[in-house]
Amino acid sequence: MRVVLFILISGLLTPGMMLRAIAQVTSDGTSNTTVNQSGNNFTILNGVNKGNNLFHSFTNFSVPTGGSATFNLINTPNISTIFSRVTGGSISNINGLIQTLNSSNNNPVSLFLLNPSGIVFSPNASLNIGGSFLATTANSIKFADGTEFSATNPGAIPLLTISVPIGLQMGQNPGSITVQNTGATLINNANGSAGLKNTPTGLRVTSGNNLALLGGTITLDGGVLNAASGHMELGSASAGIVNLNTATWKFDYANIQQFRDILFSHKSLANISGTPAGSIHLQGRDINITGSSGVLLVNQGNQQSGNIVVDASRLLEMQGETSMGTSQNYLRTENINTAIGGNIVVSAPQIMLLDGGFLARNFGAGSGGNISVNAVNSIEMNGVAPNNPTATSAITTTNFGSGPGGNIQVSTGKLIIQNGAGIMNTSRSTGGTGNSTVNASDSIELIGENPVNLTTSKIGVQVFNQGNGGQLTVTTPNLSVLDGAAVNISTGASGNAGNLVVNVSDSIEVSGVGATSLLPSRIVANAQIFPTTLRKLIGLPPFPTGSTGELLINTSHLTVTNQGSIGVEHQGIGNAGNLHIRADAIFLDNAGSITAATKSGQGGNIDLNANTLVMRHGSNITATAGGTGDGGNIVINSPIILGLENSDIIANAVQGQGGNINITTQGLFGLKYRAHLTPESDITASSQFGVNGTVDINNIGIDPNSGLVELPENVTDPSQQIATGCANSEGSRFVATGRGGIPQNPTQQIGSDVYDGLRLRTWSDTRDLSAYRKTGEVTAQIPTSSETLIQATSWHRNAQGKIELVADKSSAQVQQPLTCAAVTKS
Repeated sequence: MRVVLFILISGLLTPGMMLRAIAQVTSDGTSNTTVNQSGNNFTILNGVNKGNNLFHSFTNFSVPTGGSATFNLINTPNISTIFSRVTGGSISNINGLIQTLNSSNNNPVSLFLLNPSGIVFSPNASLNIGGSFLATTANSIKFADGTEFSATNPGAIPLLTISVPIGLQMGQNPGSITVQNTGATLINNANGSAGLKNTPTGLRVTSGNNLALLGGTITLDGGVLNAASGHMELGSASAGIVNLNTATWKFDYANIQQFRDILFSHKSLANISGTPAGSIHLQGRDINITGSSGVLLVNQGNQQSGNIVVDASRLLEMQGETSMGTSQNYLRTENINTAIGGNIVVSAPQIMLLDGGFLARNFGAGSGGNISVNAVNSIEMNGVAPNNPTATSAITTTNFGSGPGGNIQVSTGKLIIQNGAGIMNTSRSTGGTGNSTVNASDSIELIGENPVNLTTSKIGVQVFNQGNGGQLTVTTPNLSVLDGAAVNISTGASGNAGNLVVNVSDSIEVSGVGATSLLPSRIVANAQIFPTTLRKLIGLPPFPTGSTGELLINTSHLTVTNQGSIGVEHQGIGNAGNLHIRADAIFLDNAGSITAATKSGQGGNIDLNANTLVMRHGSNITATAGGTGDGGNIVINSPIILGLENSDIIANAVQGQGGNINITTQGLFGLKYRAHLTPESDITASSQFGVNGTVDINNIGIDPNSGLVELPENVTDPSQQIATGCANSEGSRFVATGRGGIPQNPTQQIGSDVYDGLRLRTWSDTRDLSAYRKTGEVTAQIPTSSETLIQATSWHRNAQGKIELVADKSSAQVQQPLTCAAVTKS
């Protein structure tokens, strides 16, 4: 019987032993490359020298743990760039040192490593070259004269050139590039600046030189990359040419048809800090930064810094894998001295900040960097991370120095900020903040607060020292501020708050309170007193003295409900700002409020212009002052104003003078002026211990509250008002003769028969008087001598209807009834 025995031995070869077993550097014989091996160390000589370019070609290129690959230039000392390709089809595993030696006059030599199959830099990988380093999984390197150094077609003619490289030909399926290490720990120094601890060297080029990784998927798994004062490029692309300018080390992806992904994880770091700081560009399809990873740029010199630029063709996502107490994921720039800080420029159709942020900080007399974010589709920011609930996803600029802070510009389709995330521009020193502009072509939603640290979801500008705040401008068709969220500008110290401009073409909704803090949802410009713990932590005074800024709102429909608030307020010593609202319709309900309040200074002013203003269920418009302050003024211009269910318009004070209220309307319903507040809907401008203000209500047209006359309940019996005697004898008629010369109203005089351009007929008797005009013979009546003539004292109408003069004692004085029956018929 034949027995076949298979023995499987596992666990005897460690990963390091396996790597050493396959690790090798071998020439493919196409470029006169000589490789001398001594243990795990490989010395590379000769190659083909073309001008300042040196070409090497390898079948395999891997460096084992503890080993090295040394490009010895003793035979080619005058070159400046080494181009090396790997043609054998195997991945390059680099876990040792790559270095250059013996260049003439310490000439810095740059190295290109080309392997289409893929490159892995393990934790022990390191660089010691005088110039820049580029690792790529492109198929070939293109040169200015049209030649190509190809790893997939090594026999192509012409093979070598003296011209400069101008591009990388990416294949349809380029290999990935991976950088592995133990990660970097980012900390905040005592002054708030960035520091690193327990951070390995990683892949590092000398100061002022460049580091580039271009291939398929780019993965930093705890990887650490350093290019102090130089440029760093991470590009993930395929199917096209990446154009390259080696003079500036700028890469152009205009001809790329497809992009691949870039992933940072496990505290990976791309660091370009220096004196001055360098620049970095990330280009890919989905760029994911997780696990407390990020990009750091600290400008330590007096020269202008480079920038952080991120371009994702589909998604930029920063989230997850952080633990309690660790920093969130980040894109972070800092300026330490007198120069201009680096900018953060991000472009992607969709951005998700679920545990991370963009931070630009200034610590010196120079200016802080700016943040520009452009997401065509949407930006979603969430302040609650599953493993790090205290982290705050944010887009922020913070000024700790004397120079100006940076600006923030955000442009997107839909912006969602929730659970304590925010967009903030802050000053913590004598330098002011920059300006912030937030544009969303579809909508902006701010929702809730962080349930652990009670951080409010917000868009804002804050001042915590002497520096002044900049302007915040928010523009969108629809704005929702819900469940304790806020849009605000504020000061907590002596610096002045900036101005807040909100332009919303369709509708604004401000509604609800925070689930834990019970703070109202709000759009405010204020000077506020912060909690004692926070004041001590960041060195705030007991109360603010800086001025509150102006708040301007332009919208079609404004709805403030469920204790939501819009207003200006000063809680310290100073004047409240002014509030201006222009809207088609304003609706306040369930204790919704529009306010301008001060604790002791001059109350703020409220200026409202709307087509309709409706207030219900305890809502109010107030401009009040505490202490010795005067109440602010309220000016409302609205054709229709309705106030019901104890909704008030108030401009009250305590010891100072009450404010003035001026209302211009065509219809005021439900609200009524009263000297003091009552359970009804009131308009009041009183002072508890001072002089009351004034209330001026201008009704354009008829005031239904003052123009109605109460009619009597008992109507007069018409039968007692109409003469009926004539109707029985012959038919009656009614003749309308007009006003007959009477003027239009009692204040005008009776003039001629022409009035206001019209000819008016004077009154005339329209009766048929023929019965009274019968003529007869005229006989003279001569009284006899016995008759005495006496003066007539009265008159009466006789039976023929004629007028006769009579004396008081005349026997001819007869009382005749004045009825139609007494008149002789004609």
